[in-house]
Amino acid sequence: EEILEDLNSRFLGPVLVAAVIGAGVVHTLIGPDPAFHLPYISDPTWRSYLLMPVVAVLSALIGVAFQKGSLGLRLKMRTSLFPKAVHPVLGAAVTWLLGMSVFMICGKLGTFGIGYGDLSDALNEKLAWQVAGLLLFAKWFSTVACYGSGGCGGIFSPCLFFGAMCGAAISGISLPFLGMTDSDRVLLTVVGMSACLGAVVQAPVTSILIIFEMTHQFSLLPGLIIAALVSQLVARRLLKENFYMKILTDDGHEMEHVVPPRDLRSWQNLPVSAVAQFAPVTVEITDIQAFHSVLEAHSYERFPAMQNGQFVGIVRREEIEAGIREDRLLKPEPCPSLLPGETIRKAEHLLIESGMGMVIIADQPQGKPLAVLTLHDLLRAQMAVAERE
Repeated sequence: EEILEDLNSRFLGPVLVAAVIGAGVVHTLIGPDPAFHLPYISDPTWRSYLLMPVVAVLSALIGVAFQKGSLGLRLKMRTSLFPKAVHPVLGAAVTWLLGMSVFMICGKLGTFGIGYGDLSDALNEKLAWQVAGLLLFAKWFSTVACYGSGGCGGIFSPCLFFGAMCGAAISGISLPFLGMTDSDRVLLTVVGMSACLGAVVQAPVTSILIIFEMTHQFSLLPGLIIAALVSQLVARRLLKENFYMKILTDDGHEMEHVVPPRDLRSWQNLPVSAVAQFAPVTVEITDIQAFHSVLEAHSYERFPAMQNGQFVGIVRREEIEAGIREDRLLKPEPCPSLLPGETIRKAEHLLIESGMGMVIIADQPQGKPLAVLTLHDLLRAQMAVAERE
């Protein structure tokens, strides 16, 4: 779900077989030992379900802020005046400062490393809400500093930690007013874990299953489902891409070229910029002296025509040759144009209806040509996708 972003993919079968084999090996060698040992969740009350959306929204917002903060800092560090080798040292210094400050205040070491001990304490109700809030603050800033400065580390454990501390803090604050049970408090902590992770990876099924498999408690599933749904509503409204895709985009990868379409609908919904040929060869219809060089340098049959910097249509090769013989300006023919973000489906209709065999990709309606798209380009891209499969 995270890599393919599609649970309907034909790759799902082999992935499930691999997952079952892996689980079977682990259960054979280690046994059904969950990652987190929770007290048994017995009949959570309506109070926990009343607070679940609140915890899920706040945890999702924390995840969104984490993605924007860490990846935003990652971009800013590229233009930093500090040497690149020093960047991780800066993140480590921030982590040390925050981690030691928290340790001096409450004796907790969750700011460092995975934070497994403090996370387990939160799930077993051994953490005061004030301490949970302090750990959330310190862990968030230290992880953003480390990841954004190029230090080592992942996002799974921090997201689980952020969500757990958010849920523990809210349940602790609400305890005097709502009188929640122990099961209610544990359930809210788990809901926060699922919501924060789901918001960052934007994979709702993954965020449900991973928490369930780490706890082995079936009674958590209703809360995890609510958390996953709420987290997706928040994340998809505030973020265009999940954490992994955003990194690739920031590094200059065009994801339409990296991730192939999985069916006809996906193919037709791709932007035309994914298959068009950029840097088109244009012809200035008033520059008669340049006609010879254009024909000698390129074997194309059609060229985008420009006049005083404005796109005015398409000129065919025979029209350029006639212009040379007759020493006259060229007569362009009309040609449809699209914006880079418009779909291949629309381009296909224009190619069929125009009869020109070419569509111009412009920076604005009837603006400067950025690329051209021909029937050959479409067929070439389709063959490339077929070969990948």
